[in-house]
Amino acid sequence: AGRLADMDAAGISMQVLSLSAAPLDRLPVAEAVPLIRDANDVMAGAAQAHPTRFAAFAALPLHDPDQAVVELDRCVRQLGFKGVMVSGTVDGRFLDDARFTPFFEAAQALDTPIYLHPAPPPEPVMRAYFGGLPGQLGPVLATAGWGWHVETGLHALRLITTGVFDRFPRLKIVIGHMGENLPFSIARAEAVLGQVAGGLQRKVGEYFREHFYLTTSGYFTRPPFDCMLQVVGMDRILFSVDYPFSSNATGRAFLDGLGLSPTDLAKVAHGNAAALLKL
Repeated sequence: AGRLADMDAAGISMQVLSLSAAPLDRLPVAEAVPLIRDANDVMAGAAQAHPTRFAAFAALPLHDPDQAVVELDRCVRQLGFKGVMVSGTVDGRFLDDARFTPFFEAAQALDTPIYLHPAPPPEPVMRAYFGGLPGQLGPVLATAGWGWHVETGLHALRLITTGVFDRFPRLKIVIGHMGENLPFSIARAEAVLGQVAGGLQRKVGEYFREHFYLTTSGYFTRPPFDCMLQVVGMDRILFSVDYPFSSNATGRAFLDGLGLSPTDLAKVAHGNAAALLKL
């Protein structure tokens, strides 16, 4: 009820629910699986009770890919979920690892978009890159202040350069925060990585523009939006707030202030999401 009231106050019709970045891969699989099923059932209940207000992304026990595939199938086919949320690395491994092949096979077969969300870095990275800093500076620098954005951008580049999209040509990935710094750097990445990433069927930037959708979550300033727009175009941009970590009212004010044409505003505000997620 509180979330619906906050959405109403900001004039937001629908939001897609997801489990926020919880380190579920640190739990034994036997504990994680029922916990994740419960979380998905709670989200499904909210979406079923308010079908015009809520949809949902599935949480999965990806540290057991076979169990993850079972739960993904249940969430999409039985519960009507519109995608899946993956938070950072799993057991310290990026998703280009071969163990996650069954997950990608299932996501492609179900035509289910994958939202690749940041998470705190693995402990060795935390110590090496963000250790020795006073107070909360290290943890914040490692996460929302900088680190998890560039790690998610790195994750996306690993998926591209290891040929994931050649093996799964219908795979769709969503990343937030106006592209996790990739729109600014994708031309440089293409120029440099393209020389060493052998066997790719397309250019690095082409994979980015054809397989990725970018959201505005938590980023409410104009320069990164303009950069994102120039790189991927209006059809790949999805309005998102990142509630409750960001304010619905702030997100809506940013959207209203963009000065987009009615056609482009409709795409960003709801049309692109409706098409991608089959809302």
